[in-house]
Amino acid sequence: MRPGSATTAGEEKRMAEDGKEESAATGDSDQPAAGLDSTVTTMVEEGSTLLRRMEISVAEAEKRSGKNSVNMQETFTVYLIETRPMDAIAEGRNPAPDSLWRRYSEFELLRNYLLVTYPFIVVPPLPEKRAEFVWHKLSADNMDPDFVERRRVGLENFLLRVASHPILSNDKILYHFLTEEHGWKEVVYDTGFQAKADSRLRALSATFRVRNPDKRFVDMKHYSDELQSHTSQLLRARARVADRLYGVYKVHGNYGRVFSEWSAIEKEMGDGLQSAGHHMDAYAASIDDILEEEEHYADQLKEYLFYAEALRAVCRKHELTQFELEMATQDLVSKKQQREELATGIVRTFSFKGMTNKLFGQEAPEQREARLKLLEELIAEGEESVKEKTAECEEHVEGGWVDMQRFKEQKDKDLREALINYAIMQISMCKKGIQVWSNAKECFLKM
Repeated sequence: MRPGSATTAGEEKRMAEDGKEESAATGDSDQPAAGLDSTVTTMVEEGSTLLRRMEISVAEAEKRSGKNSVNMQETFTVYLIETRPMDAIAEGRNPAPDSLWRRYSEFELLRNYLLVTYPFIVVPPLPEKRAEFVWHKLSADNMDPDFVERRRVGLENFLLRVASHPILSNDKILYHFLTEEHGWKEVVYDTGFQAKADSRLRALSATFRVRNPDKRFVDMKHYSDELQSHTSQLLRARARVADRLYGVYKVHGNYGRVFSEWSAIEKEMGDGLQSAGHHMDAYAASIDDILEEEEHYADQLKEYLFYAEALRAVCRKHELTQFELEMATQDLVSKKQQREELATGIVRTFSFKGMTNKLFGQEAPEQREARLKLLEELIAEGEESVKEKTAECEEHVEGGWVDMQRFKEQKDKDLREALINYAIMQISMCKKGIQVWSNAKECFLKM
């Protein structure tokens, strides 16, 4: 189990148990976010997030073969999700867990749905699909057993983060994903989230010229860029260090070989040289386990590399809602001006309509009245649109800012813990190196 993720999972489960006790004592209940469609998105049980009601784990991974959508044979990995009700555990019972298998692509579908349905939330990222920032001796094959195991831990961490979130955890689709092996995809697609995602993606691909974005979101967007830059630089540096460290350790194997061969021609010194050679061989071999453990800490940093993009996505969505509000407001102002010009007959700005009036004369009263009536209807629709978009923008700003602050607290705690544990691991590694050379020294003293 990944050291950092195992700690995170343990903390999430302790939170679940503590929260269960608190909710029983206080009777508090979580409320769904204002403005969300409760018929589609939430299944709120009073008093808790899903993780307080259900134990969740990704227990194992399994390689399978089968035909894909174009009838071609493929090899893929599936992951076993196990769930158990927390109330049964609290009562001292230990029922067999409910279990089902999911592919990585199904985790992707769940996250895409959450991204679209909750645009103001920093949705936890999935672990990488293919290995990045690897040192040269580490396999980049996504079927490599060590990589699959790390991804299994990452997928479990993703589910625990989502299931402990005050809003995401109470989503119906999440519950279906965890409990219904068949038919859950149809439930996802029935929400119509894809159509909304496509339109949003087309809008997000444009260059927004937002006049009055919230400064907090502008600053947060810059921060997410810096977070991504620093974490990627740290991961590259760590990969370079791992390459060099691997070489240094393996070179110690040459000491072992030389000492062993030398011992064969010595009588008095033979035993000491042979023992020292064994210590050097063990030292050289230990680097494989050390760097595998290091890779788990690298995965924790990668999570926040990917979190930076999730954070930036919330900021981009703010830009989108603000841009739509400004465009709707501008359109409403334009229509009101047209109404005023039509009512007074005074054209305040140069326009094609003003030129045609001068060339061909004014409209007939009936035409003018019809246009006025149409403009009144369009203005009423525009005012309603501005009202809706103002509410949407305010909701996004309020909800997004709250969730970004929650994310920052989580990030500070997680990265501090990961970096401390990484430093402890490096200190331990150095102590083992000192111990090896101390043992070798003892061998030499006995010669």
